[in-house]
Amino acid sequence: MVLTMTAIYELEVEEVLQRLETSESGLDPQEAEKRLKIHGPNKLEEVKRRPLILLFLSNLYNVLALLLWIAAILSFITGNYQLAVAIVMVIIINALFSFWQEYEAEKAAEALKNILPVMVKVIRASKEVLIPAADVVHGDIIILEEGDTVPADARILESHNLRVDASALTGESKPVRKVSHPVREADNYIDTENILFAGTQVTSGTGRAAVFATGRDTEFSRIATLTQEVREEPSPLQRQISLAARIIGALAVAMGVILFLVNLYIVRLPLETAFIFAIGLMVANVPEGLLPSVTLSLAASARKMARENALVKRLSSVETLGSTTIICTDKTGTLTRGEMTVRKIWIPHKVIEVTGSGYRPEGQFLFRGEPVSHRDMAELKLLMRAATFCNDSALIHEEGEWSVLGDSTEGALLVAAEKLGFDAEAELKAMPRITELPFDSRRKSMTSIHEKSGKRVAYVKGAPKKIIGLSERISVDGRVRALHADEKERIIGIHDEMASKGLRVLAFAYRELPEDLEVRDPGEVERDLVLVGMAAMHDPPREGVKEAVEHCKTAGIRIIMITGDYGLTAEAIAREIGIVEGECRIIKGKELDKLKDTELRGILARERNLIFARAVPEHKMRIASVLEDSDEIVAMTGDGVNDAPALRKADIGVAMGSGTDVAKEAADIVLADDNFASIVTAVREGRTVYENIRKFITYIFSHETAEIVPFIMMVLFSIPLPITIMQILAIDLGTDTLPALALGRSLPESDVMKLPPRAPSERLLNREVILRGYLFTGTIEAALIMAAYFLVLYSGGWLPGQELSASDPLYMRATTVVFAGIVMAQLGNLLSSQTLRSSALEAGLLRNRWILAGMVFAISVMLLVIYLPPLQPIFGTAPPGILEWFILILFTPIVFLTDEMRKFIQRRLA
Repeated sequence: MVLTMTAIYELEVEEVLQRLETSESGLDPQEAEKRLKIHGPNKLEEVKRRPLILLFLSNLYNVLALLLWIAAILSFITGNYQLAVAIVMVIIINALFSFWQEYEAEKAAEALKNILPVMVKVIRASKEVLIPAADVVHGDIIILEEGDTVPADARILESHNLRVDASALTGESKPVRKVSHPVREADNYIDTENILFAGTQVTSGTGRAAVFATGRDTEFSRIATLTQEVREEPSPLQRQISLAARIIGALAVAMGVILFLVNLYIVRLPLETAFIFAIGLMVANVPEGLLPSVTLSLAASARKMARENALVKRLSSVETLGSTTIICTDKTGTLTRGEMTVRKIWIPHKVIEVTGSGYRPEGQFLFRGEPVSHRDMAELKLLMRAATFCNDSALIHEEGEWSVLGDSTEGALLVAAEKLGFDAEAELKAMPRITELPFDSRRKSMTSIHEKSGKRVAYVKGAPKKIIGLSERISVDGRVRALHADEKERIIGIHDEMASKGLRVLAFAYRELPEDLEVRDPGEVERDLVLVGMAAMHDPPREGVKEAVEHCKTAGIRIIMITGDYGLTAEAIAREIGIVEGECRIIKGKELDKLKDTELRGILARERNLIFARAVPEHKMRIASVLEDSDEIVAMTGDGVNDAPALRKADIGVAMGSGTDVAKEAADIVLADDNFASIVTAVREGRTVYENIRKFITYIFSHETAEIVPFIMMVLFSIPLPITIMQILAIDLGTDTLPALALGRSLPESDVMKLPPRAPSERLLNREVILRGYLFTGTIEAALIMAAYFLVLYSGGWLPGQELSASDPLYMRATTVVFAGIVMAQLGNLLSSQTLRSSALEAGLLRNRWILAGMVFAISVMLLVIYLPPLQPIFGTAPPGILEWFILILFTPIVFLTDEMRKFIQRRLA
């Protein structure tokens, strides 16, 4: 019979062995073999995935790939075999890149598997044996020592100062003490004192435990399954590019078919000629460089974000961050430094100020600006005895630097004791610890029991309201007297006042224990306490976080704090850095558990100042799901193994660099510095990427109009085709490639973080892009090149209705002028397209150094196509005259200034 945790932690050791049908001497080898066949090996099972070959092939026939296949086929039909091969290579390279990204996304489960041990020491038939971890079965008695990794979920039978690091599961670095006695109640099963979980590590002590869950039944397996089953949805950018590709593809095919039919049945051109012209029009409509340009733009932004401590694991995540509407963030270590410092100490009935910051033990204890009195010093030392005795951390001094090994809160108490001059080591020698009742979330307290001269004293620390409630007496000026109910209320008021200022408060008490008291039961030990005081600690906000929060608010991004900390402390920090203003609602984990999804959805929609306190990682996944169901784009932070499902579920999973490998594998972005401000930097970059992609699309659409209009003019007015298909390809995959990539490296506009998040329904190919690209700039470019075309023809003696052969020098010069005219006009478009709203002149024409490189590249390719003898017959070009070049050069400022005028009018109207 497999026991569930909700049952097993409540049982006595004898009952556990009985229910698991095992004994202290362990299982017989035959019984173990039988159970292994029934329950299967102790391994994590992966959810079935598509074969890798199918995963790769799926990237060869998506909408974007099909668009490039069309371009390759058209290039092959037109005889440009080298170009066709190049496009096919682009398709394959992009497919490999996309495949690798998807493959990497599935490695979270691999990281989980790597945590589990290889060999385990168990008791079989009264003998200690070493067996593979995969052979561990239900009922096995495992032996644990310092450094061991727990192979399966197990109930502790025997504990000798056993401490376990559960950070692989919870993300919390503090080792926790484990016990063997029953736990009657547990608020959070992961923190249950007598349960060990697979993948956690023994940091000190020894113990034995009975395995009750292996393989797929373990908590680790549950998290692994959740992580793998969370479906990876396409990012907003992927959806928008797919839609844009479908629109462009449909438009290209439709226009090609229409031109083919018109040429065949109205103009009555030969079938082959009509087909070639249709191909030309389709080629003019296909933006062959779209996918490579988007990929390279995202890659460039990813490199830039890496320099800002945000490491991108999935390229499309860069843009998704830009459309983020809500950021769900932890508090400790993300918004704050994760470095506690004792600021105030309350002793009856004074508040003592403590100076100094960080872990360096330098500072003073002051009362009203003066050093504390001898009488106050005695009370402070009594408090410090409780603070250092109820403490499992250590203060480390190496190479001039001070740090804490263990919990930052306990570290802050050790630092305060050092500042006071309290010799904790000497005190512990005089009163050695005989046992400890470790902290648990239900009791909200920790007790350390010490002995001196045959007398036992329990020192207690914990949540102030809990400790004050358990205290019947109070130590005042060295004397112990009764603690009355009204006095308790006043002390709780002092606590609330300190907590409301963002201070984390702990209370301290002690009790001299009767000789016959059973010290194993916390309920018997932690009562009739003598209250000695409270210590208030501050974990200051990280530098730059307040400004980052303000940027988020200006950008219309909402921030929701989800923390395991006390509500008032969380609220104070949230107010200090500007996350909440005015009335704030705090929802505790227990309250959240009682809410239905519909109720939670309503709260999230209505409440603008909202904090989730005393929350566990499972709450994060639920909040992310509810928000996404409301069409929000959610970024979620996390660091523990059990954060992994939430990180995968959110649109953007943001793992802390100091977090677990599993969290980092499941996330899209890893913050190397654990700093919230880095998220905001990444959001700015994400918005910039999207705008840059839009600039690129607008830029290429402009020349597509100029390439399409000549075909329309040919049909309507029976003129020689003003541009050849090869010249179109020379523009699309030659002169325009590097300039388009340069736009992808454009710097953010000054107002990029002053605009609201983009609506999920907003299209990349929206009305503004079409109006500006196809109609406004495209029409101007088309008018300029057609005017230049007719100018060359008329100046060369051409008359309407006269046919010109492809080899005619006049025709070649005229089409060359059109080709060069598009390139020169696009240079003006390039300069103007650096900004969507502001003036490019004010922003700086060459502030993006890639723009100048793009212009040089475009001009160089154009001149090679026109003047290099081997290329002239391929592209049908002939050098223009000096007057023609003078006219062509004017195209650049004309296009630039007309677009600058458009933006000026747009700003004035806005």
